[in-house]
Amino acid sequence: MAKPKKRYVCQACGAVSPRWQGQCADCAEWNTLVEDAPATVFSQKHDLSGGGRRLEFVSLSDPVEPPKRATTGLKEFDRALGGGLVPGAAILIGGDPGIGKSTLLLQTAGSIARKGGDVVYVSGEEASAQVRLRAERLGLANEPVRLASSTNVRDILTTLGAGEPPDLLVVDSIQTMYSDTIEGAPGTVSQVRGCAFELIRYAKERGTALVLVGHVTKDGNIAGPRVLEHMVDVVMSFEGERSHQYRILRALKNRFGAVDEIGVFAMATEGLEEVENPSMLFLSGRDAPLAGSAVFPAMEGTRPVLVEIQALIVKLQSGATPRRAVVGWDNGRLAMLLAVLESRCGLNFSSAEVYLNVAGGYRLADPAADLAVAAALVSALADRPLPDRSVWFGEVSLAGEIRPVAHSGLRLREAAKLGFESAYGPLREEKASLDIQFGGFRQLGQLVDRVMR
Repeated sequence: MAKPKKRYVCQACGAVSPRWQGQCADCAEWNTLVEDAPATVFSQKHDLSGGGRRLEFVSLSDPVEPPKRATTGLKEFDRALGGGLVPGAAILIGGDPGIGKSTLLLQTAGSIARKGGDVVYVSGEEASAQVRLRAERLGLANEPVRLASSTNVRDILTTLGAGEPPDLLVVDSIQTMYSDTIEGAPGTVSQVRGCAFELIRYAKERGTALVLVGHVTKDGNIAGPRVLEHMVDVVMSFEGERSHQYRILRALKNRFGAVDEIGVFAMATEGLEEVENPSMLFLSGRDAPLAGSAVFPAMEGTRPVLVEIQALIVKLQSGATPRRAVVGWDNGRLAMLLAVLESRCGLNFSSAEVYLNVAGGYRLADPAADLAVAAALVSALADRPLPDRSVWFGEVSLAGEIRPVAHSGLRLREAAKLGFESAYGPLREEKASLDIQFGGFRQLGQLVDRVMR
């Protein structure tokens, strides 16, 4: 490649000189020659300042009718989506193998098709006959769902482009799709990104709601490039334990709604069943008060869910190393809470093993669970049950203070609706007029005195 020649341009008159000199030969001005880098071949080929299509701008204040959401027929699915499917939206659903992703989407497809919607279900992992077998088990064999088994994105888009766009397009899964214009095996970064881009572009241009099923890694994250989560409008996680019947559909990203709503399902013989009252599911089997058990009213979006927190304290012989085991809560937060109980309240957990469990396999991330965990730990250490039919909530600071939390009224209202008689939390000046007795704490030591008296 030839080396580009230097040139100097006069800033006063624009004259060009092959070398620098103090005075411009044309206008006789001094010190006006400045070196100018000429355009290279690369910059000329990649100049994007012309040759394109002009964009039509619209004002943000222009009145525009919002797109109408389409209900899926599953209220819990609609709740997690923020109200239903938005035309042209791209939705990515991930979850562990066998958790029920295909079952959920097949039930959704059957429900929409039953109401007259056009639904296309493309499976890249199963043959059409295998999908029909599952549909018969779910009682959806007679639903007018258009079913196909393919892994070639070109074939899928060619078939869809020959007719009217469907209302819903389900692709199970994106890791099995491939494009013949991209080198690499299906599931590679380039294939997943390229196939998802073509499918999303079709959905945006034709107004079709697109649902992509994604594989997950052993850590629970969606497999493939992280850019896939940026390309779609909604990222959802289907969670649950195989040993438990419940499943939780959680939105991790949602451009059309809140990300703190959840949908709760229960796996039954004929597929997934909606759970309208999750609190009854997580509180089943509570017949008598036991030491180390506390009920916490958690908030999942606008929905309060009552869960049971269980603690077990095992005394060890001197010199043995104690163990800390946590299921369903943050291990670091448990260590912090134990340190506060030892430092501020004078309790001794250093010579005992501590086991903490959230019943039902539920996972807590709400900081308001601090008080319920502390109550369960103190109750287990003293071997004294907490007051019957009571709930506990509040955030504990490092100074041992009980700090107020959000949505206290909703938590108390849900507890009263389920028959709980008393609630304990942060000390408040104004108390809601509910059919439940409220006891407020200012310091964590007051809780210890309440449990051990």
